[in-house]
Amino acid sequence: MIHAYGLGSAAFGALRPAASFRPRAGDDVVESVVRPDLERVVYTTLNAVVRLTRGGEPVWTAAFEPRSGEHHGHRPGCALSLDGRTVWVYRPDAMAGRAEADQRVGHDADDGTVLARRPLETVGHAAGHYVHPLDGTVYLDIGEGQDGSVVVRSTAGAGGAPEFDSFPWSDRCLIGLSPDGRQFMSVDHDPADVAFHRHPDGGSSSRCPSTRSAMTRRTRSSSGAGAVWPRTRPSSRWAVNARTRRSGSVTIWSTCGRARSAANGP
Repeated sequence: MIHAYGLGSAAFGALRPAASFRPRAGDDVVESVVRPDLERVVYTTLNAVVRLTRGGEPVWTAAFEPRSGEHHGHRPGCALSLDGRTVWVYRPDAMAGRAEADQRVGHDADDGTVLARRPLETVGHAAGHYVHPLDGTVYLDIGEGQDGSVVVRSTAGAGGAPEFDSFPWSDRCLIGLSPDGRQFMSVDHDPADVAFHRHPDGGSSSRCPSTRSAMTRRTRSSSGAGAVWPRTRPSSRWAVNARTRRSGSVTIWSTCGRARSAANGP
């Protein structure tokens, strides 16, 4: 089942689903997104993107052709545009064995018509979508394993047609956007530092060094240390990163760093 939760209430206690959706029989859901009115869900499997009503009736399906027999190493993802009219899909076609590189596809949310298709010069395993809270820009952070991370941005161009561009780095992982949309946060793939970038040009507004850690995924160093970087930006002025390390016993560091305003510059 796919469950949607409302987080706007100030009440304490166990969360209860505001809506639930049952995927089609046999579908192994990789990623999903629910429309704000809770009446539709979109999800990806290894070989398709599917849209259903709340009652489970299919609205449309777009298969990834040719069908992949690879069961590991590729995780297609999806997201809704800010206005809910477009479904953005990341297809890691290279790792799925479909092509030499990946692609990004925009579907009409109502009927599944392909509105945009962008070949990507990446061989990724999975990607995170980040939708700008004000202007609708969609950031896509593509993870290429040990080869790094590529950040692609799409914006509405002339006549509403999407325009795509990439940031000139392959060693930074996007962590999240600030609530006011003026900045986004990234960590170095090594990782060597945490940086705050201006939206939309990506220029660095502030940067701070980091101890050895592991961005958003848990890893182990040669000494047996593990770390987690949560995707957390509680306000526009403060960012939180937390790290855990195992060395006989468990120690947790939690630090709050003040993110400089993009208006104030570096």
